[in-house]
Amino acid sequence: MSQQFGGRYSPNASRTAPGAPRRPHPVGARVNLLFVLPFLFAIMAFFKPPAGLVLHLGAFALLMLAAWLTRAGVVAQAAYDARSVARKPAIPRKIFGSVLTGLGLGLVAFSAGPATALMLGGLGAVLHFGAFGADPLRDKGMEGVDTFATDRAAKAVEEAETYLSEMASAIKRSGDRTLARRIDAFSANIRPLFRAIENDPRRLNSARRYLGVYLVGARDATVKFADLYARNPDPQARAEYEALLDDLESRFALRREALLESDRTDLEIEIEVLRERLDREGLRVTD
Repeated sequence: MSQQFGGRYSPNASRTAPGAPRRPHPVGARVNLLFVLPFLFAIMAFFKPPAGLVLHLGAFALLMLAAWLTRAGVVAQAAYDARSVARKPAIPRKIFGSVLTGLGLGLVAFSAGPATALMLGGLGAVLHFGAFGADPLRDKGMEGVDTFATDRAAKAVEEAETYLSEMASAIKRSGDRTLARRIDAFSANIRPLFRAIENDPRRLNSARRYLGVYLVGARDATVKFADLYARNPDPQARAEYEALLDDLESRFALRREALLESDRTDLEIEIEVLRERLDREGLRVTD
């Protein structure tokens, strides 16, 4: 099936929220390289005597585990940095990745003597730590925040992100790259509401329908549309589907604005109450 391409100024160019640039994926070439290097030891293992075979295969296993932990740690770090309110990761994956990298390299050099193994392993651990750093070791923005409410909000946002991922996976079946970019733009445009809920978990109750009912409906509509469009590229069905995305984007934006307006109103009330209290106690200084 032919695929439609579009640019920034094409009629069907994807729309992203102003002021919300795309974030690069946290997993870059450095992380991917960690999954490639261990195979060098796996290949070399079969040219070694039995003891060397065991050491090299053991190093391969440790280095692959280190790469997997590092990748998970980098993703967790990116999620932590993107939020104003966040818990520290339950497991310091990048630190464990540094330790396992040192153990893996030390195991390879063990046949040359414990001192060599210790030096090589230590060097590998230090270089890994220098390249990827430590995991977040403390909660961020959690002072005075209800832990139960924060957990509820985090779970609701996680489920909403799952619905967005399912939409992105489903639309790929349509074979239309412009539609895939449209789903990416849709996700970017509604995530500000997610961030608003994470920053203030008390907002969850007034936005739960959006994170649940609306996104479940959008996911189901995307699955049905993708299956239909893959069999029969109907322009009318496509226009109706894109109109649905436009409507949902507008609803999410209005809900976020309503939450922010409510916050401003609450702040104004708090300030006015404080002023009245200071006036009664004779503590307010007037010009």
